[in-house]
Amino acid sequence: MSVQSGLNVSYSLRGRLLLWLLIPLLVIGLVALFDSYRSARTSADEVSDRVLAGSALAIAERVFVNDEGNLEADIPYVALQMLTSSEDDRVFYRIESGDGTFVTGYRKLELPARDINAADPLNFSNGAFRGDAIRIAMYTGAASSSTTSLEFRVAVAETTNARAAIAQDLLIRSAARQAVLILSAAIIVWFAIKRALRPLVRLESAVARRSPDDVRPIEHKVPTEVRGLVNTINDLVLRFGSSINALRRFTSNTSHQFRTPLALIKTHLEIADRETDAKAKSEAIKNANVAVSDAERLMGQMLLLARLDAASKEALIEQTCDLTDVARGVCEDFVLQLSNDGRTDIDLGFHSNGVLNVQGEKTLIQEVIRNLVDNAVKHGGGNLKIDVNVEQSEDRGMVTIRDNGVGMRSALQQIDSAPLSTIKKEDSGHAGIGLTVVREILNLLSGRIEISNGPEGRGTIAHVSFKTAEK
Repeated sequence: MSVQSGLNVSYSLRGRLLLWLLIPLLVIGLVALFDSYRSARTSADEVSDRVLAGSALAIAERVFVNDEGNLEADIPYVALQMLTSSEDDRVFYRIESGDGTFVTGYRKLELPARDINAADPLNFSNGAFRGDAIRIAMYTGAASSSTTSLEFRVAVAETTNARAAIAQDLLIRSAARQAVLILSAAIIVWFAIKRALRPLVRLESAVARRSPDDVRPIEHKVPTEVRGLVNTINDLVLRFGSSINALRRFTSNTSHQFRTPLALIKTHLEIADRETDAKAKSEAIKNANVAVSDAERLMGQMLLLARLDAASKEALIEQTCDLTDVARGVCEDFVLQLSNDGRTDIDLGFHSNGVLNVQGEKTLIQEVIRNLVDNAVKHGGGNLKIDVNVEQSEDRGMVTIRDNGVGMRSALQQIDSAPLSTIKKEDSGHAGIGLTVVREILNLLSGRIEISNGPEGRGTIAHVSFKTAEK
């Protein structure tokens, strides 16, 4: 079974370029050969016709009227000798009177009908005699005596072997030149393409030498025609690098964050196993259950971080939602949760001026608000008052979460820009992984966050804003 059965069969770029260059050259060469043959045949006909015409004129000069008043001819030897060639062409002639009466020559040599409108006394035509193609030169003239004048027509014909041989010789010479030209062009093009493709070979070698962890952009000098391909590969490598870094961050975050809750679960279960007192055992199991809930919440946060690392920013920003509806839903969920947990010492309020549509995916914006409210609930202390307010500020939708709790520690001001794996549990105050999730989401949605202490260091104020959706 072939591993690459689903892949297209590869081909040689050099061979394909050479093929596309040679095919037009061959077509042009064939057209040139056809034109050369036609030109050669025309030239051969012109030269041979001059000789043929000279022979007909020489014979015509020796036609005269005898004493009986009839036409007679004294055929000079040179008139036919000039038509001899190395191709053993045969020569025929015929002399006839103006009315077509045969005078001398080859009686069976048929001549075309006389054109009485022809201005030139010398005419040429093609024909056949004794099974061979012939070329005929016909001259119309008149012979005079002291008492009479008679018209006559002299026809001299020869086979076309010499003409064809001349045209064929010229064609062969032209074909040889064309073949040498095309072969030379093919060799030159082959080496030119080979040299032009050297940067791609060097690029291939450079990429092949890279390790799987090397996700730097390709910076080799390449031809302009493949620069777009290299840029696309660089973009792909950049996305691969982002995915690899995201996986590394996720792995680092997971290993760092899960140590504490897993250790707590193990400790509480060991205490429960050792305790003999039923109340102490129940308390240890309850604490283990709380640690499991924390771990479950932590797992959800980590999975959300993994989702954010793989998310497409453009796709998330294209979505819109009602910020008022999202914030109200989060507050209602927390009110129900606090009621179920018996937390009567927390007052959670919500305020808004109406519908406010913003850019961003609903679930992610909901998670931002949920994490900030959750941090206030968990770390604000007792007798806590939390206000969530939604309003529009210029071209942005803003959610303000204000509490009167213990306020931020000084280390919290650095958490929103630090890697999650570097944040210690004891230094995270009321932020922890939740603020890291908030940071990642806001980076994707082009959102903003400002966290500060309340008046006199009492309480925390978080301002989160998103771009408003276009109407």
